[in-house]
Amino acid sequence: MGSAAVKAVSAEALTAASSSLSAAIETGGSELPQAPVGRATSVVTKVGERTSLVGGHTVVALAGATGSGKSSLFNRLVGADVATVGARRPTTSRPTAAVWGDEEAGPLLDWVGVTTRHHVAGAASGPTAKEGKSARARAGLAGRVGSLDGLVLLDLPDFDSRETANRVEAERVLELVDVFVWVTDPQKYADARLHDDYVSALATHDAVTLVVLNQVDRLSEAEIEQCVADLTRLMARDGMPRATVIPTSARTGWGVDVLEQRLSNAVSGANASRARLAADIRQATAALRPGVADTEPKIAAKGEGELVDALARAAGVPTVVRAVERDYVMQAVSHTGWPMTRWVQRLKPKPLRRLRLDNGHGDISVSQADVRSVLGRSSLPPPTPAARAAVDLATRRLADRAGSSLPTPWADAIDEAAAPPGHAMSDALDQAVIGTSLRSRTPVWWRMVGIVQVLLALVALAGLVWFLVLMLLGWLQFPSIETPMWGPLPWPFVLLVGGVLAGLLLALVSRFLAGIGARRRGAVINGRLRDSISAVADERILAPVTAILQRHRETRQHLESAAKV
Repeated sequence: MGSAAVKAVSAEALTAASSSLSAAIETGGSELPQAPVGRATSVVTKVGERTSLVGGHTVVALAGATGSGKSSLFNRLVGADVATVGARRPTTSRPTAAVWGDEEAGPLLDWVGVTTRHHVAGAASGPTAKEGKSARARAGLAGRVGSLDGLVLLDLPDFDSRETANRVEAERVLELVDVFVWVTDPQKYADARLHDDYVSALATHDAVTLVVLNQVDRLSEAEIEQCVADLTRLMARDGMPRATVIPTSARTGWGVDVLEQRLSNAVSGANASRARLAADIRQATAALRPGVADTEPKIAAKGEGELVDALARAAGVPTVVRAVERDYVMQAVSHTGWPMTRWVQRLKPKPLRRLRLDNGHGDISVSQADVRSVLGRSSLPPPTPAARAAVDLATRRLADRAGSSLPTPWADAIDEAAAPPGHAMSDALDQAVIGTSLRSRTPVWWRMVGIVQVLLALVALAGLVWFLVLMLLGWLQFPSIETPMWGPLPWPFVLLVGGVLAGLLLALVSRFLAGIGARRRGAVINGRLRDSISAVADERILAPVTAILQRHRETRQHLESAAKV
């Protein structure tokens, strides 16, 4: 209003900003400060209710302290003694409305909650006094331009009234009006209640704020200029450096035509209600903005190394890997060892079976159904205190990285999300180990060496049988059979001793190769188990933390969008 260029707020932009504010409240949840959330929720509700009202009225409130003469000014603008004026304070206990124009304002006043209403039949005429002409000249006005049709002017109870109900009523109506006209006088224009409780609190509403210095008929021209300059300085201190200060006198009409022109500008612009609501949204957004940070920290999209290491240790992965390696060696020996001693392996306990990770039928794995219906849990030893401490340290470090730059409520939420209940996590890790396939393809060289071992065993057996036949023939005193020789050694001896020695040597070489293969198998299974543990870490820890960070990001973006209105 006046010489200031105010950006018009479209209905679409206002609705979008209100939706963004509502979305910020929803995504922010309990992590946002509750008092500003309550205020923002009220603003969203008010925007919906105000924009749903049909009509182009502009609601202007005359608000001021006791004795400021706002009721007299109200009557002067209306052109009739509508508001009660008197020496007894407080005079105004309920708001009074004056409506210009023929458009129905009943639903709007019902929403504002004003029952005392007066319809202004014609446009109020400005004063013709010399003081009024001087005010017009100083304002650069030759007369009022525009109409007041559509103006709804309210005379409010004193905001510093001794009656609590009056103060409450004034503050209630001030929450709903479109334009504020703060009426003060030369004695109270520096009143702390006006500046600290109202003007400063509504510093974002400068586009819909006017300040009237009433009762200037008591001052000289120099004193008027001095008071206006001082009041302008106070308004700038309150956050309104371009506030419009209008000196008036309700008794003489001095400056009232300037005020009328400003009100006419507000009505003809048809933007005051949206400007007020937009300012409310910006104010509510500014109050919520400290509840979120400017950026969000980044954490690994998939299982962080330190966390997975700690969880793997707590889940007994090293134990399982060692059992897999030992089991590999035992199976290798059972396939490639000397056939005459392989049966010894059957007497040794199976490492994976002792951990309940073998179903007893030779498959190094069990199904999830078997786990749930029969086993339920593995027989892995519980994590040691050192392993549990490592998990706690890793989760704390993750929470610190994710929440260190966030406000305390968000950081607390991340701390809670990063530390799920111990028993639930233990069960999830155990199931991850049980559900990981420890089965691998049988190495081809086992079968080849096994075949060679059988052949060598048969060779040794053939030599032994040959010896026994020769011994039997000698015992029965049958004619001896000439025994072929391999150098100085008879072939039966070569077959028997050579087959045994070759088999034992091959078994030793196979055992060495089995150790190498066991380490490779352990590395493969360790990778599988870590992948399973990583999936648990993602589901139980990283996903909840990431979800909180995503909510924070969405809340911040919604607030930034709402603040642009």
